[in-house]
Amino acid sequence: MPDKPASRHLSPVGLPIAGFALLAAVTVFWGVNWPTMKIVLGDLSPWWFRTICLATGGAALLAISGLSGNRVRVPAGDLRPLMLCSLFNMVGWHLFSAYGLTLVPAGRASIIAFTMPVWAALFAIPVLKERVSVAVFAGLALGMTGLGILIGHDMTVLGSAPVGSLIMLGAAVSWGMGTVLFKLFDWQTPVATAVGWQLLFASIPVGIGALLLEPLPDLAGLSRPAVFAFAYVLVFPMVFCQWAYFKIVDMFPAVYAAIGVLAVPVVGVYSSLLLLGEPVGWREIAALVLVCSSIFTVLILPKLRG
Repeated sequence: MPDKPASRHLSPVGLPIAGFALLAAVTVFWGVNWPTMKIVLGDLSPWWFRTICLATGGAALLAISGLSGNRVRVPAGDLRPLMLCSLFNMVGWHLFSAYGLTLVPAGRASIIAFTMPVWAALFAIPVLKERVSVAVFAGLALGMTGLGILIGHDMTVLGSAPVGSLIMLGAAVSWGMGTVLFKLFDWQTPVATAVGWQLLFASIPVGIGALLLEPLPDLAGLSRPAVFAFAYVLVFPMVFCQWAYFKIVDMFPAVYAAIGVLAVPVVGVYSSLLLLGEPVGWREIAALVLVCSSIFTVLILPKLRG
């Protein structure tokens, strides 16, 4: 894997084009993931939903990694870092986001979840000693202003029914810390193998929780929309996007990787309109402009100047 200290101080001008292509794919697939998860969770409980997602995604990624000629066995030095990253990236993120999604609309859930770049940026300063440029701060300000406009009129929810919003915020914080921790360690394990084992490690405590807290799921009783939505979730967000995101984290400085996915909630809001009929108004349009401006400021403008 690339040398970590060198990658931390890359300027946007020197970032690989393949990373931008992965960012675009992750943005679309993860954005559409929010309404599709909402559909599945209408028929399947959160613990079993996440147990199946984690186990299937982990097994698939390890199989892909092995067939690609990568080493599947984890070196002893990577074992503890993998478990620690799995706790934040997989257990915390997947459980909190699934429960939160059952309590708030899919579009709004994606917005709260993608405050993650703020937490990743904050954690990266003391943990990774990253140097944050004025462009990065400007991009964060633009992006978070857009998200603030989008969720501002819903802030009363935090006063009357705070559980769902706070759970989604917990998912964002957990993912932000996991992103920074994944960047911190010098991995000997290939990215697909590392992410696959993170998913499988997480499936163990989540699966135990499912067995203890919920009855066995009736998968045969899933509605046709839920079956198609579940297939989408397993193939794209759980396999491709899990690999692609951490590949991006490995290629880019953590703050750039985090800001690069700020457009996901915008896709989530508009795909929720198309799939679930959730409303889109002037706030969504304003957020789209601001979030796209954020990405342009941090990732595109420096390349044009270079």
